[in-house]
Parts: sequence; C-alpha cells; structure tokens
Amino acid sequence: MMQLQTDFIHDAAPDVSGERILLLMLPGAKNTPQQLVENGFIRALRERDLPVDVLALDAHVDLYLERADIERVLHHTLDEVRARGYRRIWLLGISLGGSGAMLCATQRAPEIEGVFLLAPFLGTRGLIAEVEAAGGLRHWQAGEIVPRDHERALLKQIQSSMLATTDLPPIHLGYGSADRYRGASVMLSAHLPQHHVAVMQGGHDWETWIALWHELLDKQALR
Repeated sequence: MMQLQTDFIHDAAPDVSGERILLLMLPGAKNTPQQLVENGFIRALRERDLPVDVLALDAHVDLYLERADIERVLHHTLDEVRARGYRRIWLLGISLGGSGAMLCATQRAPEIEGVFLLAPFLGTRGLIAEVEAAGGLRHWQAGEIVPRDHERALLKQIQSSMLATTDLPPIHLGYGSADRYRGASVMLSAHLPQHHVAVMQGGHDWETWIALWHELLDKQALR
C-alpha cells in the first residue's frame, strides 16, 4: 500500500524474492514525490517485479540553499533506513536531486550500493563550463572555495572521489542530448563505464527522464 505524507512517499514492494533494496528518490528543484508517482517512476519498478522499496523525499530547493540543511535531511534519512534494517541502499537523483545523491555518494559511500543520476544539476552552467575549459575534472583546479560556494565545494568532492576510483559506489547516468544542463552529465560520463551511461534525444523534462529510467532499469543493475 502506498503511503503519502507531506514530506515523503513510501512504497513497499509486494512480496518478491531476494533481499529488499531501499531506493531513496530525490526529485528536482520544483518537483515533488507525487510527480515521481504520476510520471511512472515507481510503476516502472513494479512492472519488473524488483525487490525495491521506495522512499521519495520532498527535498525541495530551499534545502539546497544551505548545504547544512540538505546534508542534515539526507544523513538523518540514511540513518533511519539503516536503523530499519536496510543494508542495500540505492539513490536516484533527478536534476537538483542529483546534487543530493552525490552528496550522499561522496560522504556515505560505504553504505550506498549504487546511484542513478538523471540529468543531474551539479553546478551552474558557468561553473561546468569552467571545468570543461580546464579539460575536465581530471585537470580542473577548484581554487579557493568560500563558505557559501556549495556547488564548487561539491564538485571538488566529486572530483576527489572520482579520481580516487575506489571511493564512490557505481554510478548509472542518463541524460537527454538536448538537455540545457547536459554539460554536467557529459563531464561525469568521461569517468564512467560506457554501459553505465544512457543518452537519448530529449531535454530537461519528465518525458525524457522516465524514458531514461526505463532504459537504466533494463540494464538490470537492481538485482
């Protein structure tokens, strides 16, 4: 039975074989958990009989204005689901939710089995262009990071973890070829196995994201 509340949606998988996975879904800046339901993200899991329980958070844009706020919510949520016995934890971050997913992936890597990113927003287009101009994450120098420059700080964390190669859980990435924020996805894809990346025609919209979600699920990472 799907449980709807003001700040999250919890949907438990019906009786299926295998150890249950907890998938923490983080929607985009102005999106809600209910929109994840309406656009078929949970239904796609149920159609495949996957042993995946879903917790979709209303991690709205205001939480990201102060990094401490979004970190507090994410760390508390991870602590709660682990206390409830989940040992297989996956993340799905869409657009700005990708920032939250990567915060978890870099700060709680040993506890995260894998990450799905759909058109992740990891910084302004100007900041991503700066990384591109430097020749990618491998060559980018973050420079001085002032206290409120949360995007630069996150990119520095991602850079350090990705270049270490052993500090991040597996990342599965999908984005539209006409997405206005695709620069961040192109940047990440250079450091991911090719079979972990899905690209299709489309923009920064639900139609593209759900099509990418089906494609990533069909690669059978969630087993």
